[in-house]
Amino acid sequence: MSRVKTPFLVVLGLIWLAPVYLLIVNASKAVDGYDAATVWKPAGFSLFTNFADAWNKAALGDTLVATTLYSVIAPVLAVLIGAAAGYAIVVLKLKRGFLWFVFIFGGTIFPLQMILMPLFSGYADSGLYDTRVGMIIVYTAISVPFSAFVMRNFFTGIARSVFEAAVVDGGGLFRIFRSIYLPMAGSALAAIFILQATFVWNDLLLGLTLSQSESVRPIMPALTGLQSTYGGAALPTVLAGGLLVSLPTVILFLAAQRFFSRGLALGQF
Repeated sequence: MSRVKTPFLVVLGLIWLAPVYLLIVNASKAVDGYDAATVWKPAGFSLFTNFADAWNKAALGDTLVATTLYSVIAPVLAVLIGAAAGYAIVVLKLKRGFLWFVFIFGGTIFPLQMILMPLFSGYADSGLYDTRVGMIIVYTAISVPFSAFVMRNFFTGIARSVFEAAVVDGGGLFRIFRSIYLPMAGSALAAIFILQATFVWNDLLLGLTLSQSESVRPIMPALTGLQSTYGGAALPTVLAGGLLVSLPTVILFLAAQRFFSRGLALGQF
């Protein structure tokens, strides 16, 4: 059985790596020597030149700081709020806790496209449109339901005796949450943070809808400017820009792979 499984997995791996190969090969080609008929063939190495060209044409430096803020602050807030919600529902046995959980998780029922117009109108009326604070708020709100879902499941697996022993020892509710439950949930918290940070970094729709200036707009909407109708860049530059902005999420995953793997199992090992 294993003799059949190995070649099958190798074929699947090659199919999965084919788009990555095409991305790297064509992003490395010189702009003036690009030929759509030879997309599978390597030709020269101008990757770093294309990186610089994409960086300057899309003004990625102006959006990098804003995107980094969104990708760090919003997931951290979402993780803490979701953990607090799970702690209150499961550990503190909040009255009608399941209804509260349904209310929080219900935010994921409707497609994001359905709420774009009222969200845009509300942001415009409240002065949050095209502000970093407004972007952090919406990214946090979108990330909380998933965080609450995972943390509720995680805290369900912790014995009730842990909380009772902490109460007997004189621990307050907040101190128990901060000193016992958050450290025990480290792997799950890390997994949630990685997933939500990746989502925020790769977001295009909300960035296009709720921001306009270069100092506020996330990096993905800025990258789309390379493919604009007027002054669009050559395909190697566009591909190099896509490769460049995807590197931080790849590095984040590789650096925190151990925590991510443990978090996928809800840290129960």
